[in-house]
Amino acid sequence: MMGDRRKNVLDDEHIGRLLAKLTIPAFMGMFVMTLYNVVDTIFVGKFIGTPEEGALAIGGLSIVFPIQMLSMGIGQMMGMGGASLISRLIGADNVPRAEHALGNAFSGTVILSAIVMVVGLSNPDYWLRLMGASDTILPYSHDYFTIILYGMFFMTFSMSMNTLIRAEGNARVPMIGMIIGAGLNIVFDAIFIIPLKMGVAGAALATVIAQLISSIYFLSYHFSGRSFLKIHTRNLIIQWGIMKDILAIGISALAMVVAGSIASIFVNRLLVSYGGDLHIAAFGIIHRIMMFALMPGMVIGQGLQPILGFNYGARRFDRALKAIRIGVTYATTISVVAFFILYFSPEPFIRIFTDDAGLVSVGVYAAKRVFAVMPIIGMMMVGQVIFQAIGKVIQAIVTSLARSAIFLLPTVLIFPRFWGIDGIWAAFPITDVLTLVLTLGLMIPLLLDFRRRSKQQYFDMRNPDSVKNIPLKDFSPRTPGE
Repeated sequence: MMGDRRKNVLDDEHIGRLLAKLTIPAFMGMFVMTLYNVVDTIFVGKFIGTPEEGALAIGGLSIVFPIQMLSMGIGQMMGMGGASLISRLIGADNVPRAEHALGNAFSGTVILSAIVMVVGLSNPDYWLRLMGASDTILPYSHDYFTIILYGMFFMTFSMSMNTLIRAEGNARVPMIGMIIGAGLNIVFDAIFIIPLKMGVAGAALATVIAQLISSIYFLSYHFSGRSFLKIHTRNLIIQWGIMKDILAIGISALAMVVAGSIASIFVNRLLVSYGGDLHIAAFGIIHRIMMFALMPGMVIGQGLQPILGFNYGARRFDRALKAIRIGVTYATTISVVAFFILYFSPEPFIRIFTDDAGLVSVGVYAAKRVFAVMPIIGMMMVGQVIFQAIGKVIQAIVTSLARSAIFLLPTVLIFPRFWGIDGIWAAFPITDVLTLVLTLGLMIPLLLDFRRRSKQQYFDMRNPDSVKNIPLKDFSPRTPGE
């Protein structure tokens, strides 16, 4: 049913103001959410036994991190796939179908997270050794791994709802939900690890309980009547036409995270071979610092996604181009600032996590190489979101897989054969450069086509009888299941 026009906040002429309105809350929420992951590592590194034992505990968390990435990937697959479809359907004035997409994304999140939990708990030690756990790290990673899996649904659901709610133009509720989860996680970390001395199990339990409460908050938003889109029981029944559209775009988000998880597993295993437990711990610290480094591009991309999807669905190509230009400019500027901070002064950030002198030395050495091309990260991250937002499946999958699967995996497998441990660290900046080149190669023709169509629309509007309109069939959002 078409024509159910409700005024939506995305229908705003001021693109820069709207992007800021969506991005600033997303940044605050993601900053706190990333902070709690970092605080997990700080508590584990600082308050579990000696500095040497703390370093091993950090290594244990690093081993489990690919599974947490998989949980986030499932949430992003259902969230980004659903959000892209929802934004385009709202822009095309098809709210009932957007609500059906929301319900199907909800159900898909429940089903997939349950499957991963059951498979992971079937043989925890097998999966941990497959991910690179050594005999000394295995005891730390085992406790963290099992508890995280039991609470995997809540982590996945929070990630999915965070993106789906933002798709309807509400950035405030996702921000509050992430702050609730992150804030409680930090409080529970302090309680479970310091006075109760629960070790890495306490860190995992703190994460699960915090995400449970965050999930309850997101559910209360939808069932309280405050949301633009409503969850109806009938929409929870999987409809293949809608689920296919969600997965077509969402699979790129999952592919990116799964590829990143696989790459992290290989990196961990290679670090054991060419370095040792200390290098795994250093990679764990660098990875968490990198989460902050990637954040500007990620949150700007999150803010850009509903704006771009809405205007694409409404065929407003001039506003879509303006949104992309502003997003790339903001992300690149912030990435340059992050580069000067993290590349030239990494040691203070590494010392936040550990007092072990050897680990600090290895971490500083690695950071100088991993963060070498930081200025291009923002543009690369925003470029990947563009194809997800407008429903371009092939381009979305390629750009999502580029960094981890297409470039990082081959380089990290080949380079150490020639340069040892240095080859592992060098693989990261080289991968970022190659990923940006590929992303630009796919993005520039699309932007030129947007510009051409925008100009044609303007000319046709000024001269309605002089030129026949260019067909826009390729740019019309397809109504799923119809």
